[in-house]
Amino acid sequence: MRIGFRGVLASAVATAVFAALWLNAAPVRAQAGDYTAPRTADGRPDLNGIWQALNTAHYDLEAHSARPALALTAALPRAEQPGLGRSTPVPMPAPEIRALGAAGGVPGGESVVVGGEIPYQPWAAARRDENAARWLERDPEIKCYMPGVPRATYMPYPFQILQGTNEILIAYEFADTTRTIFMSDVGDSPEPTWMGWSRGRWEEDTLVVEVTDLNDRTWFDRAGNFHSDALRVVERYTPMSPYHLMYEATIEDANVFTRPWTIRMPLYRRLETDKRLFDYKCVEYVEQLMYGELGVVDPETGEQND
Repeated sequence: MRIGFRGVLASAVATAVFAALWLNAAPVRAQAGDYTAPRTADGRPDLNGIWQALNTAHYDLEAHSARPALALTAALPRAEQPGLGRSTPVPMPAPEIRALGAAGGVPGGESVVVGGEIPYQPWAAARRDENAARWLERDPEIKCYMPGVPRATYMPYPFQILQGTNEILIAYEFADTTRTIFMSDVGDSPEPTWMGWSRGRWEEDTLVVEVTDLNDRTWFDRAGNFHSDALRVVERYTPMSPYHLMYEATIEDANVFTRPWTIRMPLYRRLETDKRLFDYKCVEYVEQLMYGELGVVDPETGEQND
């Protein structure tokens, strides 16, 4: 049977409309309670497993276009670059990463910020831009510092949730980082730390975690987005299917932002057989960056130079 062009077009449009409606409706149905997560022995939703975010939020929480590198030098006219004709100036990667070529580039991505933009105070927006321009020397990730909350969640590495009744442990690959979510009253944190002080509670099937006592030395991403030591993060982990959690984190910091704001993204269960976390103790890889010649190891003896 031959089908005319209009019939094919109408069928394609109907299929596209149905798919769009289904995709938009699926999260609503799941949030309304269509999916019931498996239970642990104490009757709570079972979040145990290895999870990973699959997006570009670790580059920039906000929407961003592809670019040649995170660290750029001043733009040069095309006429001054070999093989290029006269045109508008184009940005050049910084010399330290120019040799990486495409491997040093940044893919484009959608915003994970609800509403699209981070509501900075004017002085803080200028500081964010300065951080981005000086990314190579300022980003804590480059020096292998623990990434903080919420950044640890959407770095490009898997993490594991180990769920108990009174405590929930989250282990991250990067920098061998862990954090404990206390599900019972344990008092106040003794001092601010990189990963903060996490107190959890259940709201139906959602794990809600209030994170306080974070120091001011972590960033939210590689784009220079930052905070002060007044940061408070409220996370929400909601099972959406056997293979997905919906993750939300509401950011409050009156020293830097004009109002609270929220990021939202799905987390995906890693399904490989016998999947496990690997050590990524990256401190030894940055010793020369941090300590200069003091961090250089003699290749013959394996000892650090004096």
